[in-house]
Amino acid sequence: MAELASRPLNELTRRDVALALLTVPSEDALASLPGLRRGMLAAANPLSAVFWSTAEAILTKIADGDATVGDVRTWLEATGTEPNGIIGLHVWDDQPERSQLAAEMHTRLVTHLEEQLAAGTVDPDLLATADPVACGAYIELQERWMTSVLPDGRVPMDVLLEEKDEEFLAEWDAADAEALAVLQALLDQVGDRSVPVESLRLAGTRLREVIARPGWPGPLLIECGGVRPKDLPADDAELWLLLASGVASPEGSDDWGAPGGGPQETDSAIAAICAIDHFDWLAVITALTAGGPGTAATAADLAAYVRDYDPDDGEGDDDEEEDDAPDDADFELDDLDDDDEFDELGMEDLFLPVTALWQVLGAIDDQQRLTPLGWWGLPEAMRIVWAPSDGTPG
Repeated sequence: MAELASRPLNELTRRDVALALLTVPSEDALASLPGLRRGMLAAANPLSAVFWSTAEAILTKIADGDATVGDVRTWLEATGTEPNGIIGLHVWDDQPERSQLAAEMHTRLVTHLEEQLAAGTVDPDLLATADPVACGAYIELQERWMTSVLPDGRVPMDVLLEEKDEEFLAEWDAADAEALAVLQALLDQVGDRSVPVESLRLAGTRLREVIARPGWPGPLLIECGGVRPKDLPADDAELWLLLASGVASPEGSDDWGAPGGGPQETDSAIAAICAIDHFDWLAVITALTAGGPGTAATAADLAAYVRDYDPDDGEGDDDEEEDDAPDDADFELDDLDDDDEFDELGMEDLFLPVTALWQVLGAIDDQQRLTPLGWWGLPEAMRIVWAPSDGTPG
């Protein structure tokens, strides 16, 4: 234990001992407890009876296969110097997965908690017995440190959240690039999809009328498209693609809605759309593009396309196709669909506002089947959604 913690026996904390016990099989750790307790007593660092009893309890639970990750986490946090797994908006990654910054801040926080423990601010025996006042104070202690300015001017919470934001955006950009590459390969296989000029003109006229009227679906369309009613593009194709891409990736602000719109309904619809991920959209667009005009496109159909989608299906050995994927993508599209059980009804609910808006756009007809306009426009809209943020071609 002393070697793992790099401290002499008389300076070991409960956290040091707990972490050491978790590095060996639980049966061995249990067998070692009496000897460890005597050794710590001899080193004038006996810890407490509460700590040893809780250690025996959690190790027994682990040995019996009854312990959860949460049980172990709670026991570690009750040592009084292990940070809570979630502090405010920040979630600590497991130690092997922490970035250099997160590892630094975690170590700094542990040091701060050790100082507070030594000063008597933290009572780990009360934490071990889940005393609500002590547990609340322990969380507040960590939140204060996380939101305080360090001597070098950094605020731990701010820099950690900024790093997480950067990681998320990088992963999102990589997912965009991968999806765009797969979509482009599909479009190359499908071949020419001519622009239905007359249908596009009629759709443009209808959309302008719909947006000018109060009430649904105008507010939802302009919210998704991120455009003000008075600033609609004059070009029909530009307007249609702007609104269609907004349906897949809402960009607007709810104070732009036209009078008569239902903010709660709009927010609910946008929340559903935002829950549809790259894998789901790619599954749907693949089925519709490959199927062509007349392909069924009810919300139930779209959910079934997601359920049955295999991004590797039909993938050839052509090196050129493999080169379509970005070199820096460190994931596979399958990673985007990692749920063990597919919730088909839940997925159908997410696509209900999509199909409603597609019908307004003329992408699907009254029987909710893909139109020639939708066959041309929906893949083009997704290319806009997944295009690089700097605007360069995919």
